[in-house]
Amino acid sequence: MKQLQSIRLLILISTISLCACQTKPPPTDAQGRPLIEKIGTIDCDMVETTPVVFKDKVYRFEYVRTNYWDNKTGDSYFRFTDHETGKKTSPFAKGFHFGSAFVYDNTVYVTAVNKGDGEQIHIFKSHDLEHWESWMAFELKGWGMFNTSMTRAKDKFVLMFEVGKPEIEAGSPFTAHFATSTDLKNWEILSRDHNYAMDRYTAPHCLRYLDGYYYDFYLEAFQGYEARVVRSKDLIHWEASPLNPILKASEKDKQIANKNLSDTLLHKIADAQNLNNSDIDFCEYHGNLIINYSWGNQIGQEFLGEAVYHGTQEQFLKGWFPDK
Repeated sequence: MKQLQSIRLLILISTISLCACQTKPPPTDAQGRPLIEKIGTIDCDMVETTPVVFKDKVYRFEYVRTNYWDNKTGDSYFRFTDHETGKKTSPFAKGFHFGSAFVYDNTVYVTAVNKGDGEQIHIFKSHDLEHWESWMAFELKGWGMFNTSMTRAKDKFVLMFEVGKPEIEAGSPFTAHFATSTDLKNWEILSRDHNYAMDRYTAPHCLRYLDGYYYDFYLEAFQGYEARVVRSKDLIHWEASPLNPILKASEKDKQIANKNLSDTLLHKIADAQNLNNSDIDFCEYHGNLIINYSWGNQIGQEFLGEAVYHGTQEQFLKGWFPDK
């Protein structure tokens, strides 16, 4: 009997402990904002990256530009880097730009434009990060498109793409527009009232969907350049987070998180002007968010930073919009 009571007591304690862990409040800073801890710089001349989880491993999708310090090919290309080991996959999509990665149903998709200020958006697909097939998603003659980000919303895929022209579609560059698809082959371009936002600089980068809301993480030109977030149920009417900005330039950006950087690159980091935190993207892995972002002067001197949020993606998204 005593043994049975002891077992019941252990089960009760375990249950209480489990509930306590599950109800642990997400981390916030002194202002009640979701607490993002900057780890520091991991690379130079690298922006527009996407951390993803594929087959229970974290990879960083990288858009390697022509001016990247270790790019000797003379052209842009894409690759994935193992977050734990630093091992890199073979390059692919030579000549494409502004890529973004998305994982769905054990398959990796990369969306990209055919050139900077491009008229075409292409999709690359792989089951192993080495063998790729591709196709053109859509073409918009006379448009200039840049960054892309894709998410899954109920029974469809939603693509956010950055527009710089024509003025009737972009307003004040750069502006988020949207397209939807059920099969990733046939796309509906949503009307121009589905946008954020045409009245000022609001360069989009990262799109997420949760419980009926779309979350657009974008760059606002304000006291330098700050990462902010808005949300919408219909991609037309938007609500800004009362806790913005998400990220802004700070000395912590220059911390060194990659101990393999050369002395030349370390000096470049130390001497760099920093007025920008942009191009935020993130993935959830084992209950935490791994966050990538860019910092620098926004006119060519750019660096890749990493940060962490010790909570889930759901907690992170909802945390920027506290209950009123």
